[in-house]
Amino acid sequence: MIEDKIGLEILSNRFQAIVDEMAQALFRTAHTVFIKETQDYGAVLVSPGGEVFAASRRYGVLMMVGMPMDDAVKAMGDDVREGDIFMTNDPEATGGMCTHLNDIFLWKPIFHDGKLICYAWTFVHMSDVGGRVPGSIAPSSHEIYQEGIRVPPQKLFHQGRLDETFLKMFLVNTRTADQNWGDMKACIAGLSTAERRVKELLGRFGPEKISQGIVDVMDYAETQARRVISTVPDGVYRFSDFIEADMVGQGLLRVNLKLTIGGGEMHMDFTGTAPQVRAALNLPSFSKDGHWMLITGVVNWLCTREPGIAYNAGLVRPMKVHIPRGTIINPEAGAAYGGRYSTSHKVCDVIIGALSQAVPDQLPATDSGQGSILLVSVPDMATGETRVSVVQPLVGGSGGRPVDDGVDGTMVILNFLKNVPTELLEHEMPNLLIRRYSLRDDSGGAGRYRGGTGSIVEFETNVPFTTITARNMERYLFPPAGRKGGTPGTTGYTLLNPDGDDPRDIGKIDILEMDAGDVLRLGTQGGGGYGDPLERPAATVWEDVLDEYVSLDTAREKYGVVGTLKDGLDRAATEALRGKMRAARDGAPLKEFDFGPARDAYHARWPAALHDAVSEITQDMPRVQRQTSYRALYAEIDRRLDAGETVSAADVPGLLAALRSPGRRGASARR
Repeated sequence: MIEDKIGLEILSNRFQAIVDEMAQALFRTAHTVFIKETQDYGAVLVSPGGEVFAASRRYGVLMMVGMPMDDAVKAMGDDVREGDIFMTNDPEATGGMCTHLNDIFLWKPIFHDGKLICYAWTFVHMSDVGGRVPGSIAPSSHEIYQEGIRVPPQKLFHQGRLDETFLKMFLVNTRTADQNWGDMKACIAGLSTAERRVKELLGRFGPEKISQGIVDVMDYAETQARRVISTVPDGVYRFSDFIEADMVGQGLLRVNLKLTIGGGEMHMDFTGTAPQVRAALNLPSFSKDGHWMLITGVVNWLCTREPGIAYNAGLVRPMKVHIPRGTIINPEAGAAYGGRYSTSHKVCDVIIGALSQAVPDQLPATDSGQGSILLVSVPDMATGETRVSVVQPLVGGSGGRPVDDGVDGTMVILNFLKNVPTELLEHEMPNLLIRRYSLRDDSGGAGRYRGGTGSIVEFETNVPFTTITARNMERYLFPPAGRKGGTPGTTGYTLLNPDGDDPRDIGKIDILEMDAGDVLRLGTQGGGGYGDPLERPAATVWEDVLDEYVSLDTAREKYGVVGTLKDGLDRAATEALRGKMRAARDGAPLKEFDFGPARDAYHARWPAALHDAVSEITQDMPRVQRQTSYRALYAEIDRRLDAGETVSAADVPGLLAALRSPGRRGASARR
């Protein structure tokens, strides 16, 4: 063990510098817009046992400290030699390291005198890996075989020699072969950079000190994380939210959490969460402790509470997870995973919602809840080939914070996703015209600290057979919640030909075919507000009006601020109106969470006990039986509630028995 904390910090910073340089090498040599602009890629150093001991905090995906690499390491066994490079995109063979097929991982062992010291590890999100749709991901896909080519862990390079047969087989099954190979070569550049720098470090400090340092920096991060968690009051905190799966006929899918804090640990029990679905919303976490797609919000909170914390897998060791098998966040094999980020983000919202009950002044209101990727495929009219590209990440505003407004046009949890410059997109996809890319006014929730605004993207295609897919579209039904008196943000919208003769509000997109001249406009959600809107300084509200973040009507109705664009802020009228609005509250306390009228009505119709009863009675069924019984029960209960009947948790066993009767099987299957 390295007893000297100064020495430990030096090693930790050297590891950090290596992954930052590694990430830059990958970024600067990438070919696709989604890597060289949006930055959906990652670069880390991994211990021989499969834990991330250094990850970039500046470039690429900032969530990799919780990636479980252990099963990928085990899959290769002892056949690991200098010069090898391994590759996979298989969620099931890697135990949830990969979480959908578009994420291609390449990694390389680093040796010293024949001894394995560590691995350099990278991934890139490929724009297309084959499958039923351009871009490979559609919410309506219901099995992994529809989502592209699957590669179990295997060697791409054997002791420095490229396996060209395997590479050709992989690339020929994708729509963007040249670009994919370009991004893979960028990964290889990053791996080579890391290998060179680690070997320099080995030459300076020696293999024993480096190997011990790898262990110690992770132990150090774990100690720091436990210290921060120990400041949270011990207790049990509960929260739930809903994935909006209406675009694939699955309705609302509950994510349910019991968070237990104690002894410097967090135990997250997701019992009562909806079963896996016949749609691409399943998240293959394998119920692994600290899994990267479950704990992003908690890691952000830890880094906020202790900015100098060591950034590696030690952070997530105190985060224990229990997720029943067969749920949407721990599905059985063969499920579709392409749109798993919708589920991941909802899990994050639920964890933050529970944790904020314990430390209410440390966490923001709910962010926009959507990390959608708008992808377009167009035919090249001259060559007949298909061009595929990301248009933009469709990300809304952050929630208002305890000490400041939410960030406009982006979310803290996805702050690594950069926008695509319009000029570059139109150059690479000349058949598209970006007509508008702006912030969305009146979208952030009202509060002492306003929710961040959403954004608007509008584009036109000038060729037929333009195909649009947009995974992870969320919060079109229930808005992002406000906190501690703040009001909810807005929901999202999608309009086809909004200024034409036949404008249509088409809601969430699965697969959309556009014709030449069609226009698509999308508005993302604003974050929830934080704190009492009447406590926001009137001058600050008026600045928001002048900046067109807030309309005159919203300033009056939600903030009690009065004025005109001609005459400016009317301070006397503002004080008078705010006095009336405070008096109208009649001493009622501010809401800890304001979910908005739509979700409040849903909670009244579907209390938690009713959700629990459906989950409990179906949880031990075989997969397909559980899925059909679960949906049939929800449909039957909704039918009875619509008819004015009362349904309680105690009625659920009888309803299931009736649905299973011979005369009802056909009806329940049709539902």
